[in-house]
Amino acid sequence: MRRWRALSLRRLVGDPPPGFLAVYVGPDRQRFVIPTRFLNLPVFAAFLRSAEEEYGFPGPAPGGLALPSDPAFFRCVLDALHRDEARFGRFTLDAFLVLFADHGPAAAAVASSPCRDSSSYNRPLLPKTKAR
Repeated sequence: MRRWRALSLRRLVGDPPPGFLAVYVGPDRQRFVIPTRFLNLPVFAAFLRSAEEEYGFPGPAPGGLALPSDPAFFRCVLDALHRDEARFGRFTLDAFLVLFADHGPAAAAVASSPCRDSSSYNRPLLPKTKAR
């Protein structure tokens, strides 16, 4: 058991396996390991554009690729792609924002997200409840 735990912990901080890439998401730079083929998908093209706008690409950056997104939203995108890449692989960032808008602000928030202005972001949790 100890050996397995040591191997799994070492894998978390080590290099990703061949065909995968580590990306760091959000202000706390939460680490995700994604297949490199995901970089060709429209949603990741949008993530990369937003990273370029937010951070710029001056050259090789120490520490890996950082994406300005909410980690909960990013995890939802990854889960959908792992579940059915053929279906969700064509989705744009806006399509994922619409898809996950009902999961609350944490799942739908992106640094430059248009969903921040949407009615679903600001709707009350208990619509029939009146404030006293």
